[in-house]
Amino acid sequence: MDFRTQSASFDALASFNADALILVLGGDTLPEGLDAGLSALIKDAIKLGDFELKAGKSLVLQRPVGVKAPRLVLAASGKTSVKAARAAVQSALGHLKGRGVAHAGVAFVGFDLAAHGDSLAEQFVLAAGDATYVYRHTKPSAPEAGKLSKLTLLVDKGDVAFAKAAKQGLARGEAIGAGVELARECANRPGNYATPTYLGEQVKALGQTYGLKVEVLDKKAVEKLGMGSFLSVAQGSDEPLRFIVARYEGAAKTQAPVVLVGKGITFDSGGISLKPGAEMDEMKFDMGGAASVIGTLRAVAELKPKINLVVLIAACENMPSGRALKPGDVVTSMSGQTIEILNTDAEGRLILCDALTYAERFKPAAVVDVATLTGACVIALGGVRSGMYANDESLAQALTAAGEASLDLCWRMPLDDDYEEGLKSNFADVANVGSRAGGSITAAKFLQRFASKYAWGHLDIAGTAWKGGAAKGGTGRPVGLLTHFVLSQVR
Repeated sequence: MDFRTQSASFDALASFNADALILVLGGDTLPEGLDAGLSALIKDAIKLGDFELKAGKSLVLQRPVGVKAPRLVLAASGKTSVKAARAAVQSALGHLKGRGVAHAGVAFVGFDLAAHGDSLAEQFVLAAGDATYVYRHTKPSAPEAGKLSKLTLLVDKGDVAFAKAAKQGLARGEAIGAGVELARECANRPGNYATPTYLGEQVKALGQTYGLKVEVLDKKAVEKLGMGSFLSVAQGSDEPLRFIVARYEGAAKTQAPVVLVGKGITFDSGGISLKPGAEMDEMKFDMGGAASVIGTLRAVAELKPKINLVVLIAACENMPSGRALKPGDVVTSMSGQTIEILNTDAEGRLILCDALTYAERFKPAAVVDVATLTGACVIALGGVRSGMYANDESLAQALTAAGEASLDLCWRMPLDDDYEEGLKSNFADVANVGSRAGGSITAAKFLQRFASKYAWGHLDIAGTAWKGGAAKGGTGRPVGLLTHFVLSQVR
């Protein structure tokens, strides 16, 4: 998609030449200064009862009198927030699907462009990406995404501040959008396509494109590192594991990096603690954490901020077999701590704990792990916010702020020491699960044991990494949150 800005007088928008003109209307009244002809058309549509200045209302007018574009799309946001504006853009673009629209112009009318210009531009790009994305890698019969290939954000002449902010927002939005699409593509591929080897190849490809340092470690190298916990999860599968290390170096070598750790279970059967058959196909999405950090790596490499970033991915399958990990087994993690396996379906934390120990060698400024970790988090927060845990106040605030800025929301959860009581074991230093009560919290408490030497955050994205039902597919979250977080850490 070609995104650009163009200067245009808002009192003469009707003369803009494109296949479609989209007006995103904020508030419950028409602002002054809007093109008189367009104002008349909008007022007439309201009078006829075809349109309202309320959230969710939209209308397409074909060959409207006095408008150069053959299609005029009206999309009301109701509120004047960035979130409401994004929803209105998606609604408007939905009307253009399947039509012969190659180029559309978009104008935000009635919004505080001085305060939210860059965010509006960013979300404009992301809304377009969401509205036009079609998965087709293993479904060549999928409908075409449509002809839309160019979107122009119209900037009122003389609004120099918005013009500058819009260009910055477009650039950030395009980078994040590309990262989101990459994450969705990785997550949507079936487990027989998106293997640990495939994830390694995707990161290697990014390394070649952007000049990143990439290592993809095999089983022998992981054994040498002493990652007994990670190895125990992978031992039941014939698919070889991969431990992926990628480094973006945008600052001095002396500057401590931010480290992102992604859970890469490319298929999760539950192992010997086998999952129910219903919806088990969705366990191909259990590498959503890995997909999101790969997408973030791409976005950051595109934006080239002055920061150092390390991405770590522990990737394997969790399968039942004669070699598989069993309930009651005790494994030794890279940290030296022993772990009693009470449930082999609590495998994400077993691969992450070794990756968190590995992260120590980078002497990081902060480490954030991202994982589709617990069904308990889905029960707690649904699909709206990701669960967020942190052992550092500044890091927690930064992650929250990044979620708000990107509209990729998270919610801080507790880490009280009392929750660790349920992880006590008679046979090892720690058990891999506690009781069902507070399951997302006890999972985070388990990980916290392996992240005591640095500022650490954990994002449980089990409810936000994908959607089920008719809209089944990866969401690409939390690429937006993570990218904004990394950018916020630039010194």
